[in-house]
Amino acid sequence: MTGPRVSAQRVVAFGGGHGLAASLSALRRLDADVTAVVTVADDGGSSGRLRHELGVLPPGDLRMALAALAGDDDWSRLWESVYQHRFEGTGPLAGHAVGNLIITALIDQIGDPVVALDLSAQLLGARGRVLPMATVPLEIVADVVGLDPRDPGRADEVRGQVAVATTQGQVVGVRLEPADPPACPEAIEAISAADWVVLGPGSWFTSVIPHLLVPELAKSIAGTRAQRLLALNLASQPGETDGFSPVTHLEVLAAHAPDLEVDVVLADASATVDGERDLREAAAGLGADLVVSNVACDDGTPRHDEGRLASAYQHIFSTYGKSDGKDDAWR
Repeated sequence: MTGPRVSAQRVVAFGGGHGLAASLSALRRLDADVTAVVTVADDGGSSGRLRHELGVLPPGDLRMALAALAGDDDWSRLWESVYQHRFEGTGPLAGHAVGNLIITALIDQIGDPVVALDLSAQLLGARGRVLPMATVPLEIVADVVGLDPRDPGRADEVRGQVAVATTQGQVVGVRLEPADPPACPEAIEAISAADWVVLGPGSWFTSVIPHLLVPELAKSIAGTRAQRLLALNLASQPGETDGFSPVTHLEVLAAHAPDLEVDVVLADASATVDGERDLREAAAGLGADLVVSNVACDDGTPRHDEGRLASAYQHIFSTYGKSDGKDDAWR
């Protein structure tokens, strides 16, 4: 006689771009019920063109999340390849990713981005759900110092995700416009039901912190019964976080989300080269334990190895999972 079925871990992962895709590629290897909550502030490339021409949510980060969760069968992999295919040439379609066009067409036809993304997930056999963090496109606005060599301490306003990510100055703070956007209701529901929420890795000011600047999302993340995991980047990013140490990343996050407490901070072994003690103390300042694990690829590039990241997630979920009398992850 078989025993009761063990329910999958319910994980909500926040971010955008390649960082979130790496996290989702790792999570899909686990016995987890995954929901991705994706930033909608992209204003460059194919996404920016569709956003400005049609007024839709920028689809690029949503597409990448769907592709990262695509199934392993031939049908799913075919559609993943189609979604990721980008037109070449110099015509009107040049630079557009097919998935961006399909997602935009579905939203245009149906009128509901969540339904459109759920249909895309079905088409790709996605092992999880993809949701936008807000139901309207957002603009990232940053205060940046060092842009004027004659007055290096002056803060200038830089607008737009691409401009912020590539600035030659030092970002000291970001905010969103509109300042109080409507959060995706399904994302709030997913956070409420989660066992774990995962922030990062990803572009710190343009993919990770923005989720904590949507008031309703920030309140839900801060108040969730779930455990909170923060996955640090492997390196600073030219422009956006140039010269930031792992400790600085934590300090900046805390400054933007003073009410946020974290249970676990995950760092690659390379993050402790200049001192594990300082990083451990910075994590403790957020209320978190520090877990150090080798999660980087061996080729020297600042990319997460999805197998190693999956193993680190598995270890953290099983070691730090809690039972509070509710329906918990490893029952």
